This record gives sequence, structure tokens and C-alpha cells, in this order.
Amino acid sequence: MSLRVACVAAALACLLSSCAGRSQMEASNGGTLVSSFAPAQAAKPLSKTNADSPVPLTPVAWGRLGNPGSLAGRTLTVNSISDIALNDKEVVLTFDDGPMPHKTERILSILDQFGVKATFLMVGQMAKAHPELARKVVAEGHSIGSHTYRHPNLAHLSFEAAIEDIQKGRDAVASATHESVGFFRFPYLADTHRLRQWVASNGMVVLDVQIDSKDYFGVSPAAVATRTVSALRAHRRGIILMHDIHNRTVAMLPALLTQLKADGYKVVHIRRSGSGGSSAPLLVASLDNDRSDK
Repeated sequence: MSLRVACVAAALACLLSSCAGRSQMEASNGGTLVSSFAPAQAAKPLSKTNADSPVPLTPVAWGRLGNPGSLAGRTLTVNSISDIALNDKEVVLTFDDGPMPHKTERILSILDQFGVKATFLMVGQMAKAHPELARKVVAEGHSIGSHTYRHPNLAHLSFEAAIEDIQKGRDAVASATHESVGFFRFPYLADTHRLRQWVASNGMVVLDVQIDSKDYFGVSPAAVATRTVSALRAHRRGIILMHDIHNRTVAMLPALLTQLKADGYKVVHIRRSGSGGSSAPLLVASLDNDRSDK
């Protein structure tokens, strides 16, 4: 065995043992224990009947031990809905609800190891509480957006109360990062036509979701990774929803990105053109949106 192969094997063993350790931790909190990934199989799209079945994850070299940057795809400057049209096997990585100390930093480190960029939809309260961490996200080249100020279900609020929370959240993220806020996601994907129309006059791209990792459920990191890969193999492209506030997300992310690389996917980095504010039009990023609770 060559030294390079030995190093790769050691790195993979470390990754899988880390995920297994996380699985034990999640199981103690009521999650389902999945100690390791299934043996490698050829990647192929799943039918609707088996889309929720466990998906084998192929063990391959990851990050800079493999082919650095090979997972990174295009950078799209978003001016209109047509600009975010994704090709087959292209994905956009998004993280909601942060920034969260000790978790967001680790996610940033993993993304850097794979040479890919993501979009972080920050809750205003979190950005205000951790401005240095919010600025670190920007400094490392990732895109930012807002996710309201306190993460309410806006569809259950009066129109005026919903707008107040959206505005407050955007302002808090902008203040913390010293950047204009180019993207927005509705908590729980709970919107109304009137709210979207309001956002339309305030210059933020509304990001919907095609691939939901469901990392907010109390399951093992391995279960999150297999579920996400399963959904992606069915859709073959789309915006992936994750959260940078969960240990299980941190634990499963290297395995997920490893599998995306093995399956030939590319991570597209979306950037908002121009500045945030009332002068820019609404851009709704939606690809055959499969709406569920986030």
C-alpha cells in the first residue's frame, strides 16, 4: 500500500468512526442508532417507492486528501429566477438558523476542506448575539441571507407583525456582518402570496427547498446523510436545506460531501448581484419546490 493510499484510508476510517461516535451520542437522546454506512454500491436515481430507503454511501477519499476543489461547481450571480436554474447533478448548499458557536465554525472548516461555498440563512437574534461568527461566514466567502429575527411561523402572524420580524431580522444580519442581505428563507417555508409580494419590493431572493436533510429530527448523523442522498438521487439537482445548529449536521457533513463527490455532483455557489434594500426586485429561487416543514 502506498503512503498516499494509507493516508486516505486512515482519513476515511477517522471520518466513519467519528460519525459512529456521533450516532451513539444521538441515540442516547432518543435517536435511531446507525453505527456505520452500508457497503458501497453504484449510485443511481431512486424511484418514488424506495426514495426513503437507506442509501449506501460510497467510501472515497474526501476533501484535500483527494482531488481538492473537484466538488466545486459554478458560481452564479443571481439577477432573476432564470439565473438559478440548476443542471443535472448540481446542488446548492444552504444552512439555516445560525450562527451557532462551536458548530458553525466546524461547518465552515469542513466546507473549506472540500473547497465549496454555501449560503447561510441567519436568524437575526443569532447574528446579533454572535456578530464575530457571522462576519467569519462572510470573510470565508460564503453568501448570507436572513431567516427572520426570531424564527416565527409568519403565516400565523398578522401581516404587519410578519413584516416587522422580517425587517428586524434583515437589519440584524446586515448590522452583524456589515454586508447587505441578499437572500431570505421563510421559517418552516410558511409564506403567503402577500408576504412574498412584500419581499418583492425589498431586494431579497427567496430561497425555497428541493432537498430537505431533515437534520432537525433526533436521529443519527448517518441516517441524516443517507436520507439526504436518497432524496437527492431522486431529484438529481436542487437546493439542499441543512442547519448549522446541530451536532449531527456537523458530524454527517463530511460523509455527505464525500458521497456527492463520488456520485459526480457539483456544488454551485449562488451570489446576489447588487445590494440589498428596497431598490432591488424580488427574485424567487424555486425549482419544482417540495415544501415541507423546516
